[in-house]
Amino acid sequence: MELLRRGYSVTVGKVFDKEIDFVCEDQGKKLYVQVSYLLASEETIQREFGAFSSIRDNFPKYVVTMDELDLSRDGIKHLNIRDFLLAEEWN
Repeated sequence: MELLRRGYSVTVGKVFDKEIDFVCEDQGKKLYVQVSYLLASEETIQREFGAFSSIRDNFPKYVVTMDELDLSRDGIKHLNIRDFLLAEEWN
């Protein structure tokens, strides 16, 4: 809802056998968002971050969870849900 409120059009993406939870576009800007409750296991981490492995553009990619620890990797930003929702902009 926050993405829509900020003027983004939001769709679900699919790249081969992986699904991107939210593909958000607004006037040439794009961002990708994966959402998970917690990154409690290596399997979950691989699934959420791995969804971006086939996307070769340079638009921002986020994994949003309830975790307090920053597990960002390979240019993919990991944010706590509060930080994501309260950010002035995503880049």
